[in-house]
Amino acid sequence: MIIGAGFGGLEAAKALGRDGIAVTVIDRRNHHLFQPLLYQVATAALSAPDVAEPIRKILRRYPSIQVLFGEVDRVDPVRRVIALSGGTEIGFDYLILASGASLSYFGHSEWASLAPGLKTIEDARTIRSRLLLSFEQAERETDPVEQQRLTSIFIIGGGPTGVELAGSVAELCRYTLARDFRNISPAAARIVLIEAAPRLLAAFSETASDYAKARLERLGVTVRLRTAVEDITATSITIAGESLPAGMVIWAAGVKPSPLARDLGAAVDRSGRVMVDSTLAVPGLPGVFAIGDAAHCKDPDGSPLPGLAQVAKQQGFHLGRELGLHLQDGTSLAPFRYASRGNAAIVGRHAAVFEKGRRTISGTLAWLGWAFVHVYLLVGFQHRMLVSLQWLWRYLTYERGARLITEDQAVERGTATQPRQQG
Repeated sequence: MIIGAGFGGLEAAKALGRDGIAVTVIDRRNHHLFQPLLYQVATAALSAPDVAEPIRKILRRYPSIQVLFGEVDRVDPVRRVIALSGGTEIGFDYLILASGASLSYFGHSEWASLAPGLKTIEDARTIRSRLLLSFEQAERETDPVEQQRLTSIFIIGGGPTGVELAGSVAELCRYTLARDFRNISPAAARIVLIEAAPRLLAAFSETASDYAKARLERLGVTVRLRTAVEDITATSITIAGESLPAGMVIWAAGVKPSPLARDLGAAVDRSGRVMVDSTLAVPGLPGVFAIGDAAHCKDPDGSPLPGLAQVAKQQGFHLGRELGLHLQDGTSLAPFRYASRGNAAIVGRHAAVFEKGRRTISGTLAWLGWAFVHVYLLVGFQHRMLVSLQWLWRYLTYERGARLITEDQAVERGTATQPRQQG
């Protein structure tokens, strides 16, 4: 039984499927989402189908794998069953928890509706619609002060997601929307990136952090470091004791593991990730494993592995292979060893940072490497071709083709087109 069809869950399933092991994969969505490119859906650079693929299509070549669409409400490792929403129980012999993570607002759940984050396609569409809608409202606004508020965009969190969002939003405003409006100047939009830590990209070197900050400022982004958010309302954000008018706030500050991790009743770390041993097994629960964002796994020097897609993929492949060997001939599970492929973050048009070990690359070369790796990791040949062609087109024309405002967002913000009275 594998709960979750993210990077780790899919790799584990495919490895077991190649050995003909009977596997049930359960996910509350019917698609696998390539989250590293989700910010491009949110900023109208790509469409949702470009970064998602049906789970059944990915796994259909493995006859021993069954895919179930449903949400797991509870895991009972003692009775060895999982309960789906609605009460259906399904038994298992071995369990791989790969349920991922959700957004964390650090105790301020009331901010969730005011500052959407970026974990799902729905999140990306919400951000895109609200972002574009702010400019549409500003275009018809006659008050200059209100126009300025509507075109003030705040992004909370200076990690890779926040940095990539800030750069992409700035390019959307300055290179694409700037040509489409008449009463406002999107190029003059106020874009602010807020980070509580002393520098951006805390997992990178100071050289990379400084480069990212300089490139964002070159795009017109205001970077506020050592600044914590104190309050968020529908029209403002409070930082450092100052209330600032805001047309859009985007949350990129933190995540938390799936609550299913705590359901196991095993030891968890402060964030709620399950503590696992070197084989990715949960101590005290025979036949139960955890990978990806659900697991607290340490490297040989004792440091916890980061919550990256490449970590989850490697864990899933390793565990699936080792479990297949164990089930076939009783081989003991080998310990997992993470081999870093390096960390990368894009900071706008032909600018990125890439680090592996002590080596840092920035600029166009890092951007090309980032693009190549992300295209390669996309599931499905057709996705790789489509994304490559769209990136080339966008690079040459500065255009963005997915600038759609969904009707539900328009209605929510009071801008839906009303039918004219006839006669």
